[in-house]
Amino acid sequence: MSDLDLPALRVGLRHSETITVGEKLLVPALAAQWPDLSDMPPAFATAMMVAFIEWTCIQGLRPFLTEGQRTVGAHVDVSHTAATPAGMRVTATVELSEVDGRSLWFTVRCEDDAGLIGEGRHRRIIIDGDRFTARLKAKAETV
Repeated sequence: MSDLDLPALRVGLRHSETITVGEKLLVPALAAQWPDLSDMPPAFATAMMVAFIEWTCIQGLRPFLTEGQRTVGAHVDVSHTAATPAGMRVTATVELSEVDGRSLWFTVRCEDDAGLIGEGRHRRIIIDGDRFTARLKAKAETV
């Protein structure tokens, strides 16, 4: 992918998404993969908050990407400062703060119905989806 194929993204692009925290987004739900989490408090998992931030960025970028372009997460620096119980809504707001070629930096903020629960920065890289998948497949074949 050359720089000529990059979308015309501008600093200041903002996007928000809202979800209701369900049981599958709570820390104990992660116990299927990591059993020692089963006795943790039933709060919105930090991992799920990060995934929600990533999804919000993807949704905000979707109208600007050409067919075949995708973005992948490359860096996350986010605090998670307040617990959210099941049933509360969480809104992620992302703002494109820097564009450096294929590298996109976002300022991110998450709030639940009671206030701020997390904030920080997230970096995504624009990729060619087919080329990325082919490289991933080739890497998997080396083991």
